[in-house]
Amino acid sequence: MDGMDYTDRGADRLRAGSGNGGRVGVTYKYFGAPDGATAARVPISMRPEELGGDELGMNGMFTKIKPETMAAMVLTGIEGVPLHKVPPLELVVLHPDYAVVKLPMTVVDPLRGIGEEAVGAAAFIWSTVPDRGGPRDAFNVYQLLHEWQDFSHRLHEAGHQPYCLVWP
Repeated sequence: MDGMDYTDRGADRLRAGSGNGGRVGVTYKYFGAPDGATAARVPISMRPEELGGDELGMNGMFTKIKPETMAAMVLTGIEGVPLHKVPPLELVVLHPDYAVVKLPMTVVDPLRGIGEEAVGAAAFIWSTVPDRGGPRDAFNVYQLLHEWQDFSHRLHEAGHQPYCLVWP
């Protein structure tokens, strides 16, 4: 049972700072790269916790929100796509210590052209979706979508696609 206690403590620690998003002990780093081959080289250049810049020349985004949830937030909230129609992620690298996945472009594209009202509406819509992962508070979703809007503009300007590095 000691292992169970340790897991519970870890879960409490994560919950405190993550708004209930993501899985226990998993950190996600979203970054941009021109192609899958470049994205695959990102994690092997150094240990994930040491990753500084990404292909955008910035730090990317570190979060506990898993990529499937991020995709669902954008597509259900902004595009009105039913949850079961959200496209799957594409696995780029599966390594014993980490994985890299590619998000569909449909996840970042809709964010570029929308205004404040649409972001707010999308956040509210997502906060009412039953049985979902990620933040439950509309304001937290709103902030996250704004970060993603900025990320989307940076990806577009660089001509890059969205990827996510996952490691425990």
